Amino acid sequence: MRMLAAISRFVGNTFALWVLLFAILAFYFPAFFAPAAKWIVPLLGLVMFGMGLTLKTEDFREVARRPGRVALGVVAQFVIMPGVAWMLCKLLGLPDEIAVGVILVGCCPGGTASNVMTWFARGDVALSVAITSVSTLLAPLVTPALIWLLASAWLPVQFGALFWSIVQIVLLPIALGLIAQRLLGNRTQAAIQVLPLVSVISIVIIVAAVVAVSQARIAESGLLIMAVVVLHNGLGLALGYLAARLFGLPLAQRKTLSIEVGMQNSGLGAALASAHFSPLAAVPSALFSVWHNLSGPLLATVFRRMDDQRPSDGHHAG
Repeated sequence: MRMLAAISRFVGNTFALWVLLFAILAFYFPAFFAPAAKWIVPLLGLVMFGMGLTLKTEDFREVARRPGRVALGVVAQFVIMPGVAWMLCKLLGLPDEIAVGVILVGCCPGGTASNVMTWFARGDVALSVAITSVSTLLAPLVTPALIWLLASAWLPVQFGALFWSIVQIVLLPIALGLIAQRLLGNRTQAAIQVLPLVSVISIVIIVAAVVAVSQARIAESGLLIMAVVVLHNGLGLALGYLAARLFGLPLAQRKTLSIEVGMQNSGLGAALASAHFSPLAAVPSALFSVWHNLSGPLLATVFRRMDDQRPSDGHHAG
């Protein structure tokens, strides 16, 4: 078990490399990876079940302790990324399916990877987990509403179908994880140590499957999508930081908001796009997954070097 936990830690720490490697392999050997497309939804459910296993009552106490800051993070998450996505689609005149895909990933809640990045960046981890948890629990209502509001101009959007999908992919597995944690108590610790491994494998398969299924279209418009993804992610990270600064948050929490807003649950975007739109609509999510797992660690490394001791911050971040 200790060996598995060590492998799990190593794979978790080198996440970005695995995503990138398998995205490239799937592009060159699509036939091998394409059959995995039917596993996208169950795999994401597994990742969400893992999130349920690790959620603690303290995570929600944080919401009660600092409702304003958690609310700011959640609102920034659901305003900045969808807004930037819509703006980029309009400005760049993106084709319908790609536009819907970009908006889809923008409307998703924050991803759990943001919590790890916040920890690495010396941000406020408790706040990060609280924002991710609240935005994830609100996703069944907020995400379909935003997609319907912003993406209907490009393709027809079924609010009810999206809502039910997110309940099945996100809420049910999290609820099952919480129940398992309650019933089994400390016996879930062994599972929790292997979770990074399970999550990484799941996300890698999801990205590889999406890339494989859309290989021809990526060859045709991959650079355009990649450029949009890089812009979308970069603007999200920058505007998240600015929003926190605007509200006078200390440095540790500015880092947290930047990472929370810029990093998305791109697996959910890929699953929803594959189920409700088209394989091509899932490509922005897949490429976002590859990219934010590279940009996140890079930004966290920069943030880590930023000092809390500046007089302008007044007090220590807590």
